[in-house]
Amino acid sequence: MDPQVFVLLAGGALLLVYSVRRYLARRHVRKVRGPPAPSWFMGNLQQVNQQLEVGELDGQWMREYGHVWRTKGVMGEDNLVIADPKALQYIFHKSGYHFPKSAVARQFSREIAGSGILFAQDKDHTRIRKIMNPAFTASQLKSFLPLFRASAQKLGQKWRELLATTPNGSERINVLAWLTRCTLDVIGEVGFDVQCGALDDSLNPVIEAYKNMFTDAIPYPSNLTLFFQSFWHLIPMPILKYAKYIPTKDHVRFRRTLKVINNFAKTLIDEKTEAVLAGNGEKKKDIMSILVKANASEDPKSRLTNEEMMSQMATFLLAGHETTASSMTWLLYELARHPDYQQKMRDEIKAIRARVAERGDADFSVSDLDAMTYTLAAMKEVLRLHPIVYTLGRVAARDDVLPLATPITTTDGEAVSEIPIPKGTNCLISIWAYNRLPTIWGPDADEFNPDRFVAHEKMGATYVGVTSNLMTFSAGLQACIGWRFSVIEMQSILVELIEHFEFAIPEDKPEIIRFAAGLVTPLVKDEMHLGPQMPLRVSLVQ
Repeated sequence: MDPQVFVLLAGGALLLVYSVRRYLARRHVRKVRGPPAPSWFMGNLQQVNQQLEVGELDGQWMREYGHVWRTKGVMGEDNLVIADPKALQYIFHKSGYHFPKSAVARQFSREIAGSGILFAQDKDHTRIRKIMNPAFTASQLKSFLPLFRASAQKLGQKWRELLATTPNGSERINVLAWLTRCTLDVIGEVGFDVQCGALDDSLNPVIEAYKNMFTDAIPYPSNLTLFFQSFWHLIPMPILKYAKYIPTKDHVRFRRTLKVINNFAKTLIDEKTEAVLAGNGEKKKDIMSILVKANASEDPKSRLTNEEMMSQMATFLLAGHETTASSMTWLLYELARHPDYQQKMRDEIKAIRARVAERGDADFSVSDLDAMTYTLAAMKEVLRLHPIVYTLGRVAARDDVLPLATPITTTDGEAVSEIPIPKGTNCLISIWAYNRLPTIWGPDADEFNPDRFVAHEKMGATYVGVTSNLMTFSAGLQACIGWRFSVIEMQSILVELIEHFEFAIPEDKPEIIRFAAGLVTPLVKDEMHLGPQMPLRVSLVQ
């Protein structure tokens, strides 16, 4: 037989065997029910990526198909969307790194923040997290409180000056813009020991670089982009990094932004390193100084590469101000819609303020903030109801079996409590759907009701998230390392605002939508062209 013919026949046979084995391995996944795909070529991808509001489809499909459902990707590829608590506990807690981030998720992380903790996997992730842990200890976070409070008080003073110029002491304010500036100043001081001056209207290249980044880049990707991304898992990561040079709106926007952030970070790292080598940075407690001091170690396992160091700075900047500001924005919106609960929080803050004055202290301690039951409950409720990161991409690194807390009904009518999945199965984690499961949060899971956290701190038989069973900060080995930082930052700023200002829905009642832009972004439906905003009526507490 001709050798070329033999090679072709052997190759064809191997491809046939591989295809048959793949088809059989996925038979259990194919039995999971899900929405019909509008087309075989693009599956449900365009449908999902064209939705106006986060949660529109997940809510509909969860009610129809259960806590796990199947969607279609490019050319009939099966994806599992997962909100079941037992399945999530297995993926995030019990399986270690056996459900790594998908290629799309990793490349997205690399383009917005570099090759740091959001991108790293396995041993690299463990090493980076171990190096960073000292910057997020309880004692370290407590030392940040005066800086958090100073920025919060500065924001309050800016608002008082603004309201002093209005006839009735009330003004329609885009609170998102102000909170973004406030949290950027916070992360500047706490993260890098620098004054960003965002609240002072300084022309800041960082805030300009981040402005509207996600709404400019993420929404409504083309079919060509979605098709290309579906093959990223076949491209080695060292090669996939060059995808950032593709001249589409998302890659161009991310590349330009990260260049600004990296230039900013490199300058600061060089200055910090020089200070540490000269023995001048020993007393500095900002996060960057801690990492720079760790990098002075002779042990290579205790050091970050220059690229990783810059990536951590980009990660701090993004997570330390963008996501926190958005969460607080949604909370002020919900409090404006629920004035009775807003007043309950204000009364609680007033009572603890009296206790602080009685003992002769000038301001709240972390213990005081933690004693504010209604404030903490409201924060947890908004983190539940409005998770800023609403979905995560994971992929099965081995053949596995997902256990379920609530059985689902398959396409052949069978009720199953576990789903065998083959290696390579795409698992889309719906944080939005999990945080609204009626089986965990009750029949009013779609409503703002902080009292659920006053009555019960731990809800649900299966515990998943890092705090209060919420998936908002992810879970397990790859949970958000800065979640406690974010909570204390939110407490510090919100207490200042609720103590001194009242928030109400403006008279024209603008319709706010949860725009799907990689992160949940508030937009006014009739003013989407103006970009992210949250207009609220703000007035001084009488």
